[in-house]
Formats: sequence, C-alpha cells, structure tokens
Amino acid sequence: MFDLEALAAAVAAHGCVARVVIAAHDGSSPREVGASMLIWGDTAQVGGQSGTIGGGALEWQAAERARALLTVGGCRVDRVALGPALGQCCGGAVTLVTEVHAVARLPCPEAGVVARAVGGGDMPLAVKRLLDRARGQGVVPQVQLVQGWLVEPVLTPPRDLWVWGAGHVGRALVGVLAPLPGLRITWVDVAADRFPGVIPNGVTVLPSADAARLVGHAPKTAEHLILTYSHALDLDLCHRLLGHGFARAGLIGSATKWARFRSRLAALGHAPDAIARIRCPIGDPGLGKHPQAIAIGVAAAVLREAVLPLRQENTR
Repeated sequence: MFDLEALAAAVAAHGCVARVVIAAHDGSSPREVGASMLIWGDTAQVGGQSGTIGGGALEWQAAERARALLTVGGCRVDRVALGPALGQCCGGAVTLVTEVHAVARLPCPEAGVVARAVGGGDMPLAVKRLLDRARGQGVVPQVQLVQGWLVEPVLTPPRDLWVWGAGHVGRALVGVLAPLPGLRITWVDVAADRFPGVIPNGVTVLPSADAARLVGHAPKTAEHLILTYSHALDLDLCHRLLGHGFARAGLIGSATKWARFRSRLAALGHAPDAIARIRCPIGDPGLGKHPQAIAIGVAAAVLREAVLPLRQENTR
C-alpha cells in the first residue's frame, strides 16, 4: 500500500524524494508487489533511504537509478530479470517503478487509491472500473500495473499498539515491532529511566508514576500488550482496560497467573466473556523464555492478527 504519510514526511525533511515500488513480478521476487523504498540525496554517503524492496543487488542498483533520477525528476519503469541481469538464482523478473516526489508534486488519492500513468497514455477503462468500485462499493484494489498505469491503495491509518512495560521483554518486543509498517506504538512505564537511551523511530514513550491512569488516553480501538514488572500493575491495567474498551489485549504470564487474574477480575465485576478477551499467556512457549524468543512469538501473533478476523483471534 502507498504510505502517503511517510512520503510526505520524507519530502518535508529532505526535499525531493524518489520512491521505488515493486509494481509487478514474474516468478520469484525478493519482496511482494507493493513493497517500496524512499531514496534521497545525491549519493549513499550524503543521502539516505527508508524501506526496502528486498536488499541485495536489486535494491542497490535501484537506489542508484533513483538517485540519478532525483537530478532530473520524472518517472521511470524498469523490468529487471534477476538471473541474467544480476546473477541471482531467483529466476524471476521484477518490474520497478521509480518516481520523484516534491512538496508540489505529492500524489492526490481518489477514493483511497493512487492511480497514475507511469507508461504514458490516457486512463484505461480497467483502471476507471477499479476506481468506480473503490468509490461506490468501498472495494480496495490490489497493487497492480494496468496498461501503463500503476494502481496502489493508500495505506490505512496505522494500528495503535500500546506496550506496557519497558523491561527486558518490552524492550525486545518494541525492537522487533518498531520497524514494521502499519503500527503506531505507544510505550508506557512508570519512570523515564525504565526506557533505553535510544528509542526506535515512530515509538512514543510515556513515562508516568501512575501508569495505569494512562489507559484512559488510549483509543478504544487500540491493541495492548501488558508486560510490566508488577503483577499488581498488570492486574490494574487489565481491570481498567476491561472498563475502557480495546480491540485486543495480551498479558505476559503463566497459566497459573492467568487463573488467579481471572478470579480477581471476576471479583471486580467483570463478566467471564469479557475477561476471556484478554489473551494470556502470550507468545509461543515452544520458542523458549529468552526475552527475544518471547518477543518473536508475540510479534508473530501481532502480524497474524493484522490479517485474521478479530472473532477468530479471540477464540480461546
């Protein structure tokens, strides 16, 4: 999907920015259609990059072409055969679209879709139909290259994820999740010195001696992962979240801890079906108890929940 917010932020910070997107591929490809990266600056030494189209020789050469295009502007389309052109073993061919964007030339979406000519020509009837379905029926098209026109849905607002606790597991989890697109992470703990010295980009840190009070500031559509140092604080967070509302919530701990929490939450007046919406334990026990292993298991569940129905994910 087209992340217009990220593009606008990059343009505001760096001026002209080239965006490279995988528009199509035949056979295998390092990344999926729609994967993109932003490039700015004249050279890798004085410029920068965010995002990836898969790394390796394909990305390096695409970045070089993008920097060259920054000097003249415009758009180019390249079809790269990974084996013959790059000596890779993938055997596929990737079509890359590179476009230069500036403040006055940011894309203007229609019905949540950015459609533009990258190979010249008037808008094809097939693209008009895709836009009509998006406008009239709310049907979001897939990223696709149609008769010289590139169609990309705009990235929807990110998922709000609140991580409660900046201990070993909290740090490992935020480190894994922060680079992923589509997540807006809010990180809470009881004091500023509980957090690491360097906070990943895109993560908002909220230190508060009365951390549970911040539940009231979370969107009711937010997702929550509770990993604090204190069982008492964990319980208070669960209690307040059940009263506040949430999309999903997970609690670190053992089956024994969760059995006690269920009993205490019931005593606080919460119904069994409401309590069951909180998942505990979280992660994948088969991966072990090392903080990074727990983080990997929890992060995998967060990614699955992005594509699985909420009702299915809440079935216990």
